[in-house]
Amino acid sequence: TNPVLYNALGIYLPLITTNCAVLGVVLLNLNQNYDFLQTIFNTVGSALGYALAIILFASIRERLSIDELPPVFEGMPAAFITAFVLSMGFMAFNGMIKV
Repeated sequence: TNPVLYNALGIYLPLITTNCAVLGVVLLNLNQNYDFLQTIFNTVGSALGYALAIILFASIRERLSIDELPPVFEGMPAAFITAFVLSMGFMAFNGMIKV
């Protein structure tokens, strides 16, 4: 994390990012013109997906903090590699169902 940003915003930083995710789901629901039931299912599915991604990312970061990494990969490079691997894993589900 960025220490200057964290010192400036403190506890409000996670709240801001969570609000951005919530607003993003609302905007997606509006753009897709979902009815009430579709909106409920999309919102619950999005929340579960975000929770799964955050839990996986946190567990991988925790595991990486326990193991010894080469100095080149410590810190932000490990976070980027973790985000890349997770995004590729989630993108693999994109082509599984043909509509």
